Amino acid sequence: MIKHGQYSAHIPEKTKRIRDWTGVKLLFLVCSIVLTAAGLAVSGETGYYLTVAGAAMVVLVLVASSVKKANEWERMLVLRFGKFHSVRGPGLFFLLPVADRIGSVIDIRIRIMDFSAQNILTADSVTVNVDAFAFWLVWDPQKAALEVEDYEEAVALASKAGLRNAVCGNTLSVILEQGDLIENQIQAEVDKQTTAWGITVQYIEIHDIQMPEVLQESLALLAKAEREKKSRILLAEAEIEIAKKLEAAVSVYAGNEPAMKLKILSILNEGLKAGNSMMLIPNSIAEELKSGGIFGLEALSELRKK
Repeated sequence: MIKHGQYSAHIPEKTKRIRDWTGVKLLFLVCSIVLTAAGLAVSGETGYYLTVAGAAMVVLVLVASSVKKANEWERMLVLRFGKFHSVRGPGLFFLLPVADRIGSVIDIRIRIMDFSAQNILTADSVTVNVDAFAFWLVWDPQKAALEVEDYEEAVALASKAGLRNAVCGNTLSVILEQGDLIENQIQAEVDKQTTAWGITVQYIEIHDIQMPEVLQESLALLAKAEREKKSRILLAEAEIEIAKKLEAAVSVYAGNEPAMKLKILSILNEGLKAGNSMMLIPNSIAEELKSGGIFGLEALSELRKK
């Protein structure tokens, strides 16, 4: 669940350092003003040195305020007298003292954000909880800083709304079986809103879908019934194939009596190999087997005559 403030805009570390240094610069500026005033008040060589020291401190503060550095993944929004001027970075750059200031620092790397939709009704009136990840990045720092007040929270809320709309517009079976379709639908809907903010959503991934336990048991029983149905269908198809093969074998043996006898003897041989000391065979087979045909001699002789 998206909690209040979880995706609120954070002050980047670089901006924090800039704000912290502001107090130090003001302190140096005050000291320089005091030294300059003291130099003007004191006559002679001492007053001259105090005035020079005060002026040097003013120059030092102005130079330190004008030199900035941005990391490779950072873009800094420069405001001149409160109006947008340019986007700077990466590397070193200079600002006009007093006139320019850094409005915000934008991270242009790919970010990962988790969001969820709790107690959502699907199209077939099933309550589910869905958790997902969003991979997004800022491709236009100017738009991200100027078009929306808090672009991180805006992306989070847009993703949550897109997830809710996708879940409400599809049945549970579609959500479970066609997760890619739902993810693409959420991405298209969110990206449509964030493009105007200079932000693109590269990928959405649903990683967890929670359902009521009663429904989970029903789905488990349904899945079990489907598996049994498929196994029985496969068994029936296998029996049909076996019956067709047996039918073909019967037609072959029916027209070749010696082959039939050899088949009977091979069956008897397999039974003897299994270590059976006694075997039960039908009377019709026992009557057909003559004393000379027990070892297959009669069948072989008939095959040679053919």
